[in-house]
Amino acid sequence: MTTQAALVLSDTFVDEAHETWGRVRRRLDVLDVPGELVLTGAASVPGALTKGDVDLHLRVPRDAFAAVVDRLRTVYEPGSVSAWAATLAVFDVPGARSTGLAVTPVDSEHDVRFCRAWDVLRADPGLLEEYNDLKRKAFGTPSYEDLKSAFFSRIIVREPPAGREGADGCGSR
Repeated sequence: MTTQAALVLSDTFVDEAHETWGRVRRRLDVLDVPGELVLTGAASVPGALTKGDVDLHLRVPRDAFAAVVDRLRTVYEPGSVSAWAATLAVFDVPGARSTGLAVTPVDSEHDVRFCRAWDVLRADPGLLEEYNDLKRKAFGTPSYEDLKSAFFSRIIVREPPAGREGADGCGSR
């Protein structure tokens, strides 16, 4: 199997991604978890290549971050623990499609990184093609994560797309 065969276009499961968002939002509401839940990652960008997972981003008030993380630990398994930081927690959400839930305090470094990167990709077809090309060439290789991280570090320094100034315009709902 080639690495390219493992990739799919985000458009092929966008409805399922939005259904997953709704299911998780309802669960968070039952748990009385505050914050803005947004669909992020490649599934939030029409025409993006992806391994087929769903990425969700929960933006919480700074003073609620620790309590939210503690509450989420009671219902979801911690995921990508090596990526956890003072302003980032990641959980695995059970379901038919692999789903991750990243939690960040609003306006923190990780929050801005998630918001800005995907907004920029949605707004710039040239950068989206560059992202897709990176995926085609490097997905599944040992250097993929480093190359992807460097790509995102480079694009988040760009000005936010018009109408998306600041972190409050985060993501796709």
